[in-house]
Amino acid sequence: MSSSRAMKPLIITAITLAFTLAILPEAAQAKGADRSGKEVVEAVCGNCHTSGADGAPKIGNKQAWSTRAARGLDSLTQNALKGIRKMPSHGGNPDVSDFEIQRAITYMVNQSGGQWAEPTNKAAKTADRAGKDIVQAQCIKCHQTGLKGAPKIGDRAAWIPRGANGMDALVRSAINGHGGMPARGGMADLTDAEMRDAVIYMFNQGITVAK
Repeated sequence: MSSSRAMKPLIITAITLAFTLAILPEAAQAKGADRSGKEVVEAVCGNCHTSGADGAPKIGNKQAWSTRAARGLDSLTQNALKGIRKMPSHGGNPDVSDFEIQRAITYMVNQSGGQWAEPTNKAAKTADRAGKDIVQAQCIKCHQTGLKGAPKIGDRAAWIPRGANGMDALVRSAINGHGGMPARGGMADLTDAEMRDAVIYMFNQGITVAK
């Protein structure tokens, strides 16, 4: 076998390897990178939600979105994944991941007066936030001073009656919203477990202070 014939397979292999390495980063980005809520809305959801076509709540319509936002991110996500009324499942685009749907909903809510934090990728699951941290970051805004009739942290007389029907009932009330408090205290990305820890923390502060 001549040396030129022996070199041909090596040359072909080298060219193939170089081509593969050149396209790998681009292919990996296309497959693995999660799009932002804005990107998903512009590519998919905006087809109806920008104009309000087929009864879709129009982006920027605070009244239309506030009633939906009160139900929380999980509920809205399930509607979007399964489809509701004239909206097909996944907004008509099965390539949109569940996580991207969550981001798109959050973006539309925020463009319509909401203040939700864009969800982080659940694939890299992080530990639940502590009840104390949640209270200090959000709940304290009303429960510190009793704003809008919220029971003040440390006020035994206010908290004991609220726990009369059991902690499960009290937590459900916080998850669904009650009186002047929006669902999940206005933090749509709170899990049920995190909401429970926050409620228990505030309830226990009332008991501890009274002793």
